[in-house]
Amino acid sequence: MKEIRAYIQPHKLSQVTMALMEVPGFPGMTVIDCDGFGRERTEHSQDYKPFLPKKRIEILAPEDLVEKIFEIVMRVAHSGHHGDGKVYIFDVLEGGRISTGERAADLG
Repeated sequence: MKEIRAYIQPHKLSQVTMALMEVPGFPGMTVIDCDGFGRERTEHSQDYKPFLPKKRIEILAPEDLVEKIFEIVMRVAHSGHHGDGKVYIFDVLEGGRISTGERAADLG
């Protein structure tokens, strides 16, 4: 199992969500509001704050869906401008389902 974690522009969230929901067996996702900055920073004359709003998407997916999900996020979130975001893939070693006490490497 892998975690796909993406930081995208807020206005791209609905497009990314709709595209992902078309993937057969899509496991769902969590969305978090966050602020951050990368190499490109905004310039404000007063009360300088380099942070820009982003949406953080977390998806725990089986190995066979990871490449498809990654490709969709990269394609749909792309606008061609700096600050479109980033996508990362992490190994998930194990998880637990709180309601049943089940614990497994591929919780799905």
